[in-house]
Amino acid sequence: MAAITASMVAELRGKTDAPMMECKKALTEADGDMVKAEEILRVKLGSKAGKAAARITAEGAVASTIEGNKGSLVEVNCETDFVTKNDSFLALVKAAADLVAKNNPADVEALGALPYEQDGFGPTLEDVRKGLIGKIGENMSFRRFKYFEGSQLVSYLHGTRIGVVVEFEGDETAAKDVAMHVAAMKPVALSSADVPAELIERERSVANAKAVESGKPADIAAKMVEGSVQKYLKEVALLSQPFVKNDKQTVEQMLKEKNTTVKGFTLYVVGEGIEKKVDDFAAEVAAQVAAAKQG
Repeated sequence: MAAITASMVAELRGKTDAPMMECKKALTEADGDMVKAEEILRVKLGSKAGKAAARITAEGAVASTIEGNKGSLVEVNCETDFVTKNDSFLALVKAAADLVAKNNPADVEALGALPYEQDGFGPTLEDVRKGLIGKIGENMSFRRFKYFEGSQLVSYLHGTRIGVVVEFEGDETAAKDVAMHVAAMKPVALSSADVPAELIERERSVANAKAVESGKPADIAAKMVEGSVQKYLKEVALLSQPFVKNDKQTVEQMLKEKNTTVKGFTLYVVGEGIEKKVDDFAAEVAAQVAAAKQG
């Protein structure tokens, strides 16, 4: 059995653009024969879409579509920041937002099954996604979306990385200001009463540990804990946050002044919660160049 070295794995990855573990498995199966290993991968992984599918998509873009009282917010992911500036990728993201607003699909699979053609690919959105993966050579995925209906709606996009939709009644300008505020301050809930219990308990636990360390009497420590929790709730609840355009008043006070009611908001930050893969950048570029030469 031939010894499989890291350089052999890197060389095969450069030729095929396949995941490293798949390259190692193929080399092992081929007993170190590079040509045979490449053939194994071509058969096993097929097109570029198949090769890219195992790679982490932690970059991407958000888009929103508002049509009357119906709307959407979507996040579509890719692997690198370079692709987020690609016109074809951005067209795919916008198309997904339009399709969600128009069709209210049940889930990502249903979204992908909707009719759509782009760049010569189709007849469904999923077919276009797969086609663009092959064309661009990078994995892409529809991560999440939300459909809105019933209330007045406004959206705010901070570039392509942060998207907000606000459901409201009243003044549209005030609602847009709230959407910008949400993008900047990232509240976790509309009001203190809406903050998830697990977040409150986590904050209470931290505050309690600090109170114990302080050595204060039990009654004073209890007040310290409660004070910390209440401070936290004011900081993370939208309505009690100082308004970004005028920190002398809260968001709630600004809305009351404008005779406007916010019913809810949705905030998407690209890649939030996705564990990003850390690679040797120089090696990654070299591999991509090698793959391009193999063409």
